[in-house]
This record gives sequence, C-alpha cells and structure tokens, in this order.
Amino acid sequence: MNKTLLPLVGIAAFAVPLALPAMASAQDSSGGANYQATLDPVATNMVNGSGTATVTLSGNQATVSVTANQLLDASPHAQHIHIKGSGECPKADAAHDHNGHKAISTTDGLPAYGKIGTSLTTKGDTSPNSALAIDRFPATGSFHYTRTITVTPDVAAAVRANNAVIVVHGIDYNHNGKYDNVLGASELDPKLPQEATAPAICGALNSMPTGGAGTGDGATQASAGGNSADLIATGLGAAAVAALAGTLILRRRNAAAQR
Repeated sequence: MNKTLLPLVGIAAFAVPLALPAMASAQDSSGGANYQATLDPVATNMVNGSGTATVTLSGNQATVSVTANQLLDASPHAQHIHIKGSGECPKADAAHDHNGHKAISTTDGLPAYGKIGTSLTTKGDTSPNSALAIDRFPATGSFHYTRTITVTPDVAAAVRANNAVIVVHGIDYNHNGKYDNVLGASELDPKLPQEATAPAICGALNSMPTGGAGTGDGATQASAGGNSADLIATGLGAAAVAALAGTLILRRRNAAAQR
C-alpha cells in the first residue's frame, strides 16, 4: 500500500464507527421493539384521510402513537389494534351493498384485519369492551394520539408476529359533514349510523427497519432515543472533519519531507 495513503486509511477506520449509531437496531433505549404502520384510506369508503402509527413494545407494555389527518371533524373516531385476521387491510372486493351503496363495514373487514384486540381509548379501559366507547376516542378530523398501555399476551404476540393491524373508524361517505344513515345502521350498534363505525384508514403493523422509521412518527422517534437523520448527519459530519484533519496532517508531512 502506498505509504501516503496510510494516514487516511487509519482515519477512515475511526470515522466509520462514528457513523454507526445511525444504523442502530430497531429497539429503543429501554430495549423495546418498534413497529410502524402507514394508515391508508379503506377502499370504497370515500375517505381522503391518511395517517401513521407506531408501537413500541416491551413485554406486554405498549406505547402507541397514532397520527390521523383529514377525517370527519367534530366526530368521534374509534381506533383499535385488530388481531387474528390475515394481518392486512381489506381490499375493494371486500365491499358489500349497504343501503344501496358499495362500502366496507367493520364486519366486512374482519377477515382481513381480524377482531379487536385493543381499544385505543384516550383514558380508562382499553379492552374490546370499549370498542364503541365513543366518548373516549379522539373526536377531531386530525389528531395525534399517544398512550402507554398494557396489552394482552395475544395482542403482544400478534404485534411481534407482524400480524396486527391499526384501524381508525368513522367515515363521511356522502361528504355532507356528519355521520348519517346513507349506509344504513351499524351492524355493531343499530343506534349508530354505519358511517360512525365503518373503517376509515388502516395499516398493518410491521417491524421498524433497522436504522429508524420509514414512515413513522418523528416525535416518537426522537423520544425513543434520538432522531435518525440527526444521528446520520452527526456521524457523517464527524467523518468529514476526521478526513479533513488527515489531509492537513498528510500535507504537513509531505512539506516537511521536501525541506
């Protein structure tokens, strides 16, 4: 090897470890494993909204964050972790006729996302018994929800197996600004309109890739031990400084040799 390159090779050996923290595992600082979902509109339900969700799971304790946008405002949006389905969101062919309109009801989507495992309420009980506790769910069109809860062993197992799905409910099928009976009554509670319980946005939870969330919640990432982009920038910045220092040292040695 050319001796003039040795200083830079040595510096590179130190510079690379500086960048390694950016490639840390998908575990947070407490050892919890991270999962994420992109929440897309449920087919045929006339939803323009979107969202993201993250779950940090340590044992049976889960910190769940859901961000939703452009749903029906001033209306409750039930949200759940669904399990024991096929671990996916329903496709258009799951739609049935509801009061003369093709749409996907909560029941229509069960084969895809499965039954309710956890109700993501804002307070109190989180079991399936709170599935329709409409006074304890977010009630705005755009919201950010975060809560640390204890989930059942079967929910924790489904999340770890990448077989859990986050579903936010409540649609405005006819875009008239309220839940009404355009789709008839809900199969879950006939006192509620179908629009109030139909799935709006949905996403399958999957293990967060090593190095950070691809689509996740930035605030959650920061609280879980640092923003990946910042770590990458820090690592690359340190490497650049080290390389510059090596270049200066090399130039000084060459100048000294020529004297």
